[in-house]
Amino acid sequence: MKKNDIVTLKIEDIGVDGEGIGKADGFTLFVKDAIVGDVIEAKVMKLKKNYGYARLMKILTPSEKRKEAKCPVARQCGGCQIQEMDYQEQLRFKEKKVRNNLERIGRFSREMLDAVMEPICGMEEPFHYRNKAQYPIGTDKEGSPTAGFYAGRTHQIIPNTSCALGKEVNTEILDIVLDFMKEYGLQAYDEKMGTGLFRHVLIRCGFKTGEIMVCLIVNGTEIPHADKLVEKLRGISGMTSITMNINRENTNVIMGKEIRPLWGQDYITDYIGEIKYQISPLSFYQVNPVQTEVLYSLACEYADLTGKETVWDMYCGIGTISLFLAKKAKQVYGVEIIPQAIEDARTNAKINGIENSEFYVGKAEEVLPAYYENFAKEHPGRQAHADVIVVDPPRKGCDQALLETMVRMEPDRIVYVSCDSATLARDLKYLCEEGYELKKVRPADMFPMTVHVETVCLLSKFNVK
Repeated sequence: MKKNDIVTLKIEDIGVDGEGIGKADGFTLFVKDAIVGDVIEAKVMKLKKNYGYARLMKILTPSEKRKEAKCPVARQCGGCQIQEMDYQEQLRFKEKKVRNNLERIGRFSREMLDAVMEPICGMEEPFHYRNKAQYPIGTDKEGSPTAGFYAGRTHQIIPNTSCALGKEVNTEILDIVLDFMKEYGLQAYDEKMGTGLFRHVLIRCGFKTGEIMVCLIVNGTEIPHADKLVEKLRGISGMTSITMNINRENTNVIMGKEIRPLWGQDYITDYIGEIKYQISPLSFYQVNPVQTEVLYSLACEYADLTGKETVWDMYCGIGTISLFLAKKAKQVYGVEIIPQAIEDARTNAKINGIENSEFYVGKAEEVLPAYYENFAKEHPGRQAHADVIVVDPPRKGCDQALLETMVRMEPDRIVYVSCDSATLARDLKYLCEEGYELKKVRPADMFPMTVHVETVCLLSKFNVK
């Protein structure tokens, strides 16, 4: 077999990134956009020693698990990897992904996982669930401004103002911005040259409040004729906040540090359960509010609070989980590295009348160990203790220093919320080697049509009821 060969494959399995897996003459090939059960023609693109990658050229016999994509550019766009897979099959794939990582990396036995794993929480309506979208602005071949999403692993914009995962109002907003740019001859940002004005359009929607935010990320300090753009955007029902974010850096980072108001508030509000949150352009806030409520309710259920517990919430963001927990705990401490997020967390506690929460700025792996050491100095003969510790780390998982301090604090329960089941498995392995027992695991589908999956786990210290 060599590069550019055309081969016929029966897709037998699926990889962790959603690629179909088939064999040609016993040689394993990974094929993007192929579904288990497909019989396809594929072109060999890259060969390694024991496997290779191929491009889907033709579907000879479609799988029963294949569905027609709602989005016409689903294959080109990097946002959805598995939109052509039946939704129930997506859920099975994600359950299997979590289980395989726990077995392979965490070294948990199949029998144990059979006992602790609970069914994945799927969605009734797995489209139009995102409350946030960041659209890069570019220029098409005719020289007109365009908006869409990047193709996978590139910065090539695939034009698309009607994303099947976003809110329908996004299309109206983008059309207004693009028409405004055409009318006044305003240019899109050119990454190579560092010229042009419009870089991205950030849109946030409050699912329960109906409030809408538009933030225009620009390579400059002002938008010519901004009052005309604001006038048109204000006409959209629910429009609450229109701001400008200044980013003049030659960087792939989307947002700059400075926000300037153009009209209305500089934030919107929304609810998860009964908790009200104030969300600014720079706030971290889960993009799927329906499943976020499911996820946080699971975390609270696993925490099993009675009103007497002291809880630490590591990587707390704007206090989303912290404030959920504070309703049922004695005291909650939240830790987050981003100062703006902690300001938001304190504001959110205030507007909800929650007085039993405190928030600290800093790295989780520095703040908790420092607290532990200082407590020992201030209270000789005693050690800092938490009844429950909740962690919701980024994809890289928990830092070793944090895990070690968590073990030393001997919480009765640890609730681990993960966005990457590989690093989750690694961290669970360590905790279970240090005196904890894995009691419950439940995946939650926060991102339908993509390969990503969230997981909530409960660990209990041995000899603690």
